[in-house]
Amino acid sequence: MIAAATGFSQTKIEYAAVVPMLVIFGVAMLGVVIEAFVPRRSRYVVQVAVTLLGLLAAFLTLIFSARDHKAITAGGSVVIDGPALMFQGTVLVLSFLAVLVMAERFDSSSIDAFTQSGASVPGSPMETNAVRLGATSTEVFPLVLFAVGGMMLFPAAGDLLTVFIALEVLSLPLYILTGLARRRRLLSQEASMKYFLLGAFSSAFFLFGAALVFGYAGSLNFSTIASAVSTGSGRDGILIPGIFLVAVGLLFKIGAVPFHSWTPDAYQGAPTPVAGFMAACTKVAAFGAFLRVFYVAFPGMKWNWQPIVVVVAILTMVVGAVLSVTQTDIKRLLAYSSITQAGFILVGVVALDRQAVSGTIVYVITYGFATIAAFALVAMVRSGGNEATHLSQWAGLGKTSPVVAALMALMMIAFAGIPLTSLFTAKYAIFSAAVGHGGTWLALIGVIFSAVAAFVYVRVIVLMYFSEPTGDTVVLTPSALTGIAVTVAAVLTVALGVFPTPLLDMAHNYSQFMR
Repeated sequence: MIAAATGFSQTKIEYAAVVPMLVIFGVAMLGVVIEAFVPRRSRYVVQVAVTLLGLLAAFLTLIFSARDHKAITAGGSVVIDGPALMFQGTVLVLSFLAVLVMAERFDSSSIDAFTQSGASVPGSPMETNAVRLGATSTEVFPLVLFAVGGMMLFPAAGDLLTVFIALEVLSLPLYILTGLARRRRLLSQEASMKYFLLGAFSSAFFLFGAALVFGYAGSLNFSTIASAVSTGSGRDGILIPGIFLVAVGLLFKIGAVPFHSWTPDAYQGAPTPVAGFMAACTKVAAFGAFLRVFYVAFPGMKWNWQPIVVVVAILTMVVGAVLSVTQTDIKRLLAYSSITQAGFILVGVVALDRQAVSGTIVYVITYGFATIAAFALVAMVRSGGNEATHLSQWAGLGKTSPVVAALMALMMIAFAGIPLTSLFTAKYAIFSAAVGHGGTWLALIGVIFSAVAAFVYVRVIVLMYFSEPTGDTVVLTPSALTGIAVTVAAVLTVALGVFPTPLLDMAHNYSQFMR
């Protein structure tokens, strides 16, 4: 009676469409309970097993729901269509591999990458006592799952409010994870603070932009916004700034220039497996959300936002490629590589058609596998008990550890976009989308700066194979967890380059947004 009097009605939810996200959030909350009640000596095994099983269960339910990949539910706030399923499935698969790398212990009593007391001051008696007691930072696993849940909701959001909620859900755990590195604790905490502060600013920009768009359209729903834009209301003076401010929040997560300054600091200071997780999975979710917002809500304003995206794409390629040449730290090099790759993807995004969507899907999938493997390999190379992140410490690695050097060389070749690797296929797909819509000159700029970036990757290979070993660099023997993650990523990096057709066809079949 009350609902009828006030005009409200209960929102219907198609649980079959959102069950993969519910599984992830449910397992994440179970992980919190495990932290509270499972004995410390058993917590690591239980958390790793529960996390991996949760990711696997979510992926299986996603495959089942993909049979009928069309659903608009939760009052239009969640849209499950082809692109949403592809981005969500990619996040789950990449997260599974990332968790395997995060769980690596290298024969120690604790997880190797993470501090044993994240809340303590580095070097304090509290931290020393935590180490003495054999504490293990197993809380990272539920944090990862909460981030994964946000990443799955991000590209499936049907309105700007849900986009904002997903943005915060995926970001807050990442801010914490960035500050939990076991070594170089002060650098890790500094990176976490920078990431948090800049992320808060970008979220504020996004929220202000959403408010302006709401003032124009009277709604935050993408379909309603698109209808309002097509009919026109004479209030473009608030719509255009709103679009630009929304773009700022999304481009920050993508790591595009000039919103990229957090990326090298966060990747360098974060635990190395977390850096790989952020570089791969956050980019997947962010591009999925970016495409949905601008392809579904603002296609009628393309003449206003396309030139801005073109400028951002060029700046991102130029800054990422040029600054990567000057880097001497392998993690910062991979961070600027991530920025450059984001610029390449933006080249195709401006095409505004299904080919651009499918090309983006292919690119984030192939880039994600190579990135997780690259950061996993970085975590294995040590000098003096710490990770050997300075490039000079990688000299002669091809002689002292030929397997790790060969795998790292494969990842560098893939990042360079050399034929018969997966990222060559991805670059071809994304640049073809640009060329097909009059962006030949933009694709040409992408090819030029691909060559600049290739110099950086080749330099790493030359350093490993044509320099003498430093003598104090060693490669730790990983467990089966890291071994499986790196092997799967390496095999797919080659396989998707040699046999790209199945992935290209799947991406095309699942590239149509529901409007």
